[in-house]
Amino acid sequence: MRTIISFAALFLSVILLQLSTGGVGPLDAISGLTLGFSTEQIGLLGSAHFLGFFAGCWWAPRLMGSIGHSRAFAVCTALGAMGLIGHTLTENPYAWAALRIASGTCVAGCYTVIEAWLNAKVTNETRGRAMGTYRLADMGASLSAQLIIAVLPPASYVSYNLLAILCCASLLPLTLTRASQPETPEAPRLRPKLAWHCSPLAVAGVIVSAISSASFRMVGPVYGQEVGLGVDQIAFFLAAFVLGGALAQYPVGWLADKYDRRWVLIWMSIAAVVSCSITMAASGTGTVGVMLAAGLFGITTFPIFSISSAHANDFATTEQRVELSAALMFWYALGAIASPYVSSTLIEQFGPGALFAFVALGHAVLIVFGLARMRSRPTPEERTNYVYAPRTSFTIGRLLKRSREGR
Repeated sequence: MRTIISFAALFLSVILLQLSTGGVGPLDAISGLTLGFSTEQIGLLGSAHFLGFFAGCWWAPRLMGSIGHSRAFAVCTALGAMGLIGHTLTENPYAWAALRIASGTCVAGCYTVIEAWLNAKVTNETRGRAMGTYRLADMGASLSAQLIIAVLPPASYVSYNLLAILCCASLLPLTLTRASQPETPEAPRLRPKLAWHCSPLAVAGVIVSAISSASFRMVGPVYGQEVGLGVDQIAFFLAAFVLGGALAQYPVGWLADKYDRRWVLIWMSIAAVVSCSITMAASGTGTVGVMLAAGLFGITTFPIFSISSAHANDFATTEQRVELSAALMFWYALGAIASPYVSSTLIEQFGPGALFAFVALGHAVLIVFGLARMRSRPTPEERTNYVYAPRTSFTIGRLLKRSREGR
């Protein structure tokens, strides 16, 4: 019963945290447009978020080792709440960028604590159900966070304070649970070269995944406004991307377990290039066409990270898998830091379609690189299980390790 209660507290904290921090990205973009920020400045906000995310991924395991799970979660939540409330004190885009670093650190730190706690509490008997519920809570809350901006007025004191309240509320389930805190695991070593050593194609895949996801989620509202969507329609536009990505996980996972993962990755990138072209063409077809195109874009781009991660794990030993997960997250973070600012600059110079042209170019490079890598070495005979890999923390590898190995 204590284990069940502990899981319930963790999942409720995940939902509240995701509703808060998942909503600030699109709200910032729409608020920036309302306040007259340039497209480049809005892209800078997204890049700042992922800079904070990277810092939090590195810092949180060490903080947790020093002061424990609950206190580390409280520290990170406080950073997130201060970052949100600070938006109401100034309308300077560069000050907002600094505040977004705090919110990005909050996301990475809180997920590090949650996943470390969850990993320590699950057993072989409860792992499947716990992971399924965790994925459902995370994806469901992420979808809801995109929709919540439809009812939040942009650049409003009320909007940012509501998100700050949700961020603070995520503290309550985790800190009030009577379940004992687990022992703090050692922080995984960060070895970016390990990912390249295991699979250069996987490194390229996670970077392109970051270009796709970070650009769309952070700069997508700018594209939506440029093609004539209202605020409530932009919310559904972003939600369609998340929903498409969620729906694609099972069929893509089946393909990745049945066929050569490099071919799956290449064909998914081909489909991503096609979906980018369709999305650009759909900008003049009306709201329904734009929404369907966003869903297709999510279907073709969202699973790229998990396929790349599974492919890299095929070449790793059991002892390397936790550090490999952290290394892949490192490369993803680098791509996510750069891509919102680059894509916003391209939109500023060439128009809204440049966002998807940029993403399509990334996938075209991945196709060429994938074909070249297929000539370098064969696929291993023994492969790990395909697992949906959340982009949440450097410690997620511990939680996924046994699922990959079928234990």
